[in-house]
Order: sequence, then structure tokens, then C-alpha cells
Amino acid sequence: MSGADAGASGTLPPRKAGVVRATDLNGVLILKHERLFLLTDPFGDVHLDGRGLGLYEGDTRFLSCYELRINGHRPSILRTGTGAGYKSVLQLTNPDFLRADEDLRDPDVVLRRQSLGITRERILADGFLERIVVENFTTDPEVCRITLRVDADYADIFEVRGLERKARGVPMPPQVEPRRVVLGYRGLDGRVRRTHVAFSEGGERLDEDRPTLGFEHELPPRGKWVLEVILRTETAETDRPMPSASGSHHGPVDAIVSEDAASVAHRAWVTSSASIETTDAMTSRALRRALSDLRLLVNPGPSEGERYVAAGIPWFSCLFGRDSLVTALQLLSVRPGTARETLTLLARLQARDTDPWRDAQPGKILHELRTGELATTGEIPHTPYYGSVDSTPLWLILLSEYYRWTADRDLVDRLWPNALEALRWIDEDGDLDGDGFVEYERRSPRGLVNQGWKDSAEANRYRDGSLAQGPLALVEVQAYVYAARLGMVALARARGEEELARSQEALAEQLRERFEAAFWMDDAGTYALALDRDKRQVDAVASNPGHALWAGIASPERATRVAESLESAELWSGWGVRTLSSATVGYNPIGYHIGTVWPHDNAIIAAGLARYGMREQAAAIAVGLLEATSYFRDSRLPELFCGFDRAGSPYPVPYPVACLPQAWAAGSIFQLVQAMLGMRPDAPARQLELISPSLPAWLPEVRFQNLAVADAVVDLYFHRTDGSTGVQVLRRTGDLSVVVRV
Repeated sequence: MSGADAGASGTLPPRKAGVVRATDLNGVLILKHERLFLLTDPFGDVHLDGRGLGLYEGDTRFLSCYELRINGHRPSILRTGTGAGYKSVLQLTNPDFLRADEDLRDPDVVLRRQSLGITRERILADGFLERIVVENFTTDPEVCRITLRVDADYADIFEVRGLERKARGVPMPPQVEPRRVVLGYRGLDGRVRRTHVAFSEGGERLDEDRPTLGFEHELPPRGKWVLEVILRTETAETDRPMPSASGSHHGPVDAIVSEDAASVAHRAWVTSSASIETTDAMTSRALRRALSDLRLLVNPGPSEGERYVAAGIPWFSCLFGRDSLVTALQLLSVRPGTARETLTLLARLQARDTDPWRDAQPGKILHELRTGELATTGEIPHTPYYGSVDSTPLWLILLSEYYRWTADRDLVDRLWPNALEALRWIDEDGDLDGDGFVEYERRSPRGLVNQGWKDSAEANRYRDGSLAQGPLALVEVQAYVYAARLGMVALARARGEEELARSQEALAEQLRERFEAAFWMDDAGTYALALDRDKRQVDAVASNPGHALWAGIASPERATRVAESLESAELWSGWGVRTLSSATVGYNPIGYHIGTVWPHDNAIIAAGLARYGMREQAAAIAVGLLEATSYFRDSRLPELFCGFDRAGSPYPVPYPVACLPQAWAAGSIFQLVQAMLGMRPDAPARQLELISPSLPAWLPEVRFQNLAVADAVVDLYFHRTDGSTGVQVLRRTGDLSVVVRV
């Protein structure tokens, strides 16, 4: 994805003086439902502190200030809210309330600390609802005053991340009434964006410069006061007069925000997914969290009826080609429908023309789609942007893998023209110099310099630390192309197109031979990170060759040596495989792609190791990642974490601006389980093979229920006894044979 440090890679112009790029998301609370998401500090407040706090709809921040004070003081935290979900509860109390009197050496305590209970109950659904509950636990009446300050800057997410704009739109004068506040902004794209805030009772305006309202009640002993705040966003193509809120309980916000739609959506997601139950509490907790996070990341698509899994919060709550495809691959055993939705949407947005501004070429699958003001004004090329060298082969891989799980010929036939266009891009525009390898080169001045999954500017380097110059042919991209061609062989044969199948089979074998000759580094015992513009090996030792195992392009002998490299002290941190060897000049365990640990990268590597029969090495990665979940908030794997060695750092160290939750990090848990169980479906043949299923000692039992292959459903029970793993079929509906191969 366009990394958190994307400004360094050429996508963004220099930052404006005084603008603080979001630098630390630790402690930030996140709520999300559909296109709305909210980031607050641990107190539940929003303020401009450089961490990107706010309420967003898509790529626009509709609330940049939302601060609560009780009697002029910030409450104290008793228990903060959940890290992510669509609802949360924050429990607070009062500090000492002091009487301001300069003549007193020791100021009087008007109300002692912990006398009031203050609860902030929140729901994010079709809008944002907060119930602020104040309870008096003293034996005397107490006067309580709630002060709420609200504001909105309508910053595009790229501005929040540090982009400097030559001009902005015009803020509209706020409308402040006792029971509502309306904020607005007329953008350079001509659209008017508004934030409607309504209150369940009238308040007093306290600040003429900023929308600030005060609400006051006298609470009797054990008395309770509830103030409701409802917020909704609005985007209109043109301005329109605002009606008065007189006599209306919620002003223009005329419907109560209900959690029903959100809770129904989450329940439906869980019940329509296959379930995995284990006897290991850590694994079960991580699986439940991952499935919940993936539903949390679902966004409605650009057109009616479309939906997709967004890449991650907060920076990438949008459609990403690579991330959506990898996530869909990870979920095939649990939710094959996600692959169908992803394939269909990305096919509809497949590039048709050559457009250097957007790095678009016919047949390419998009990299990133944005919908904020910067996109609609053409200040950034993300409409969509196609600067991804691997999305196109990954789309073909997903199509063939989806067919192996579902035998859905209707979808394959419908998307067959898109598949041929994708293949044509690989053969023509994707191969810049006709050498049989797929390379990339940036054409857009606002595009990415590096266009693989490691897309930060410093990602691709030689062992001496110098940076590689493009065009670059990445090791994993050649592996993806190999797997894509073999996938097209299977699909072409299913359609009776034998000539195409034979040609792709031959091209795959030619690629494999050229790959082995050009990328292998015998001194390092692994494949090169890439070939540079002069076809020299970019010889840094990195995690990328693990993807070659997943794709199956590596010879068995060299796969064994790659595995040894991946488990070496220079790459293995104890929690996972680092992105870059610690022996490489420029290695940084806090660097985005130059020493950190990425869960999705590790899950792909584990699946590759399992493919070549290296079960123990795959299990080591699984246990490392699963143990790491217990140290992260809510058992949630982040997008990435630091690569410090476990021997010197007994806890995994968070990366400051990692997306959390993040789609392919959550999906990695399911890919790890599938790899350990050795699942290989053949839906057209009505067969599910389990290739050497192997549960590690710490995971003695797994129940996989409602596993779908074609139109059959099966429940499987895996159990470890005396060092070997057995399988029982507990339930089967439909025509399906389950074959265990040791």
C-alpha cells in the first residue's frame, strides 16, 4: 500500500511549514462503520495533536475538534474504550474541583476527585451518537456543567498526512443555536460539505470565535443526567439554505442514530463465515478479533450494491488493489464471497486506456481509489491510480484460486475478457524491455517511485545500502506472474481453450528457468530482491523470496536454502521474519520496509514453507505471530511492528503509525491456519485434499465448521496425537470427497 511514509516516495509534495505529519497512533481509539470512522485520544476527545484525530467520512475529516470538559476541567480516565469497533464505552471521573482564589495559599476543594461518574457511550452507525452520562455519588446536590467544543477543518486525508496545497476551499460561517451546530466548507471541487451536530437539550454559547456550548444541571445525591449528541455528515453538489431547527428535538438530524444496522451487519458477517474453533485461547481470541476487524473494514463500493474490504484505518480506509486481493486470497476458506466481490469490482475499474498521470495502461488493475477533494479536483492521480506492478497478476491468481474453491464458471466466463486483458498487460506493457520479466517505472509526477508492496522510497537497496534505480523487476512479482500463468492454464482448460492453456504453460516454464538463472544468489542462499535497470541483482537479503515459495516458482533444492535464509538470525526476529536482513547496510528495525515485521508477509512465507513440506518452519512463524497478538491491544495484529530481536526486546514493539485494524494483517491469521491444515481444494472435481495437515504441539485441536467447496459444506475436526495430526469429517452436505495425503 502507499505507505505511512509515502511522502518520501514521491506521491506527495513537500509539507507545509507547521503541519505535523501524524507520528504516533499508540493509544488512539478507533470506531468505524461503513465509510465513517472516528479517531480520538484515550479521553474520547478530538483535537489537533498531529495524530490525525477526527471523524472522517471516506477521505474527508468532518470533525477536527470535539472536546468535553466538566466544570471547566478535563475528566480523569477510569477505563478507556475499545481499540476498534462500531461502539464503545469510556468511563471517566472528575479530578479535584478547586475554588480559584488568589488570596488563599491552599485553594479550597469544591468537589473532591472521584465524586462523579462520567460515562461516554458511543455508537457509529448511520451517524455518530454519544450519550454523556453524569452521576453524582456524593451526599449533597452538585452543580455540573458540561462544555462541548466542536469544529471541522474538512481536511483531505492526504492533507492530514502532510500534503501541502496551494489553495483550499472556503470555510462557511458556523451556525450555532442552543440545540444544534452546523459547520460547513465549500471545496475547490464545488462540493459543499457540512457537519450537523444536534443536542438533546439547549445549551448556552460560550465562545464567539469557536462553536462552544455549555449545558448545566444540578444533580441531587445519586442523581443522573444524560446529554445526547448526534452528528451526521453531508456532502452536496451545490449549496442550499439551511432550515431553522426551532421546535425540533434534533434539529436537522431528524432520525435517531441506531446501532441496529451495524449490529445486524456484524452478526450476518459472522454467521455467513466458516468458523474455526481451537483449544488454544490465544489462537481463538485472535481469530475472533480478526474476523470482526475484517467486517469493520467493509466499505460500500463506488456503485450501488458493491462492497469491498478497505486496506486499513486510518490512512487507507479505501479501495486498494493489492491489499484487497491479498485479503480475499487469505479468506477463501472462510468467506469465498469476498473474492467474488473483489474480483468483480476491480474488473469494472480495470484500466482501459494509457494515462501517464495515473500510471494507467490497458489491462492494469488499480492500486488505489480515493474520493476526497484532492481526488475530485485532480490534485492527486488516485481516480483511480494504477501504480502497482503486482495487482494485475494477483487478480489473475485470485480468479483461479476462487474457481478452485467454488467451481463458479459463471463468474469466470463473465470476467474472462478482463483476464485476457490482464494477461495482455503482463505480456506487453508490463514487460518494459521484452526480457520476459515484469518491471515497473513511474510515469506520474505524483505517483509512487516503488510500485511493489514495499513501496517506500528506501525499500529496494543493495547490500551496501545504496538504493536501486528503476525500472525494477521484483522477485515476488515474477513469482506472482508464474502463478498467474499456471492459474490461467487451469481456467483455459476448464473453458476448453487448450491452445491458450499450452501457451501459458510454456511461458510459465520459460519464466521459471529465466528466474532461476537471473535471481539466484548462491553466496546468500536466496533470491535477489530485484533486478535493476541494468539487469544487475539488487542483492539485499530480504523477506521477498518467501513469496517465491508461496507461488511455487522455486526449485525444491533452492526452496530449502531460502527457508534457511528466512530463519537465520539476520531475518528472524523471534516474532516473525523481518522485511530486510539486519546484516544489510541501512537496516532499521523501525524502518517501514527495511527491518520491520509485517504479518501478511509472514503468513505468505509460512504458506510457502508449508507448500514445500517445511511444516516446522511454518509453525514457528505461526506461533511467533499468534504470541505477538497477546501483546497488542484487543489481540489485534497491526499492519506491521518493529523488528527488534526478541532476545533483547521481550515484547513486540509497535510501529508508531501502523494501520490498526488492517485488512491483510487480520487475514493473515486465517492464511496461517489454512497453511497448517494443508487445504487444497479442487471444486470442479468435488474434492478437498488435506496435504500433510500438521498441528503444532501448542494447538492440539481445531474444528473447522461450514467449510464450503463448490456447493458442498463440510465440518472437519483436526486433532494432534503422539506427534501426528488426524482428521475426522464430522458433517458433510453435498457431493464432496475429503482426501488426506501424508
